[in-house]
Amino acid sequence: MTEDARLSSSSPAPDTRDPQQSPASPVPVVMAVGGFDPSAGAGVLADIKTIAAMGCYGVAAVTSLTVQNTVGVYGAYHQTAETVGSQMQVLLDDFDIPAVKTGMLPSIEIISEVARRLQAAIPRAIVVDPVFRSSTGFDLATSGLQAMVDYLFPLATLVTPNIAEAQLITGIAINDPEAMRRSAMRILELGPAAVLLKGGDLKLPGIALDVLVDRNGLVEIAGPRLESRNTHGTGCTLASAIAAQLARASDLEKAVRTAKSYVAEAIRTAPGLGKGSGPLNHFEKCLS
Repeated sequence: MTEDARLSSSSPAPDTRDPQQSPASPVPVVMAVGGFDPSAGAGVLADIKTIAAMGCYGVAAVTSLTVQNTVGVYGAYHQTAETVGSQMQVLLDDFDIPAVKTGMLPSIEIISEVARRLQAAIPRAIVVDPVFRSSTGFDLATSGLQAMVDYLFPLATLVTPNIAEAQLITGIAINDPEAMRRSAMRILELGPAAVLLKGGDLKLPGIALDVLVDRNGLVEIAGPRLESRNTHGTGCTLASAIAAQLARASDLEKAVRTAKSYVAEAIRTAPGLGKGSGPLNHFEKCLS
């Protein structure tokens, strides 16, 4: 056999596929819509890390460029509703997106535009984290509270308020698990398919209690209380982990339990960065 013949017989067959056609991907795509935190502990950067850790591919539309670190939030430069909507639309046009997670939506116009785009796209799951105020007290979107209830809650697969947010939404003072249950049921009446009221700020001895409620009933999900300063972005991380699990076709309760366990481990193994409320360890399994 000649050298040319040997090369010809051992060479792979030419690739005749259309280069414009991408092979079908088994990796679900999850869109995060929220603020940009330059310290990467919260907002869409935390969302993207979490979505990747859950085995999905994350894309994002940025609603606001915040000035913050682990110590506090010092300012925010909000995008226009048109800019946010355009970011969302080009992603929706390009990707099959089964799940969307929303976070910081700083104006009534942005809330309305996000709802309009989601209503047209009809993703399988929409997780709404009603971010009204940062953990350091910076007002992020309180003025849009009623708009969020009116426009986004009826579209939501799940709404994930913390204690302070639930009190703003319902007017119910939450000091015990019974008040958590009443508040979660009240929010459910506002239109979402389900509500996860996060009870981490309720100081119960030894446990962190969350209440999950939908039209079929109520489930209390308890986990160990972890005392740590490294809790920056826990709400963003939990909501985006749930969205990723829903994108992978998990049922809701399993998605919530998986996400809650993930966040607890991310807090437990946090690297201790920054001078304030440090970021979580979103990639615990990747560290040696």
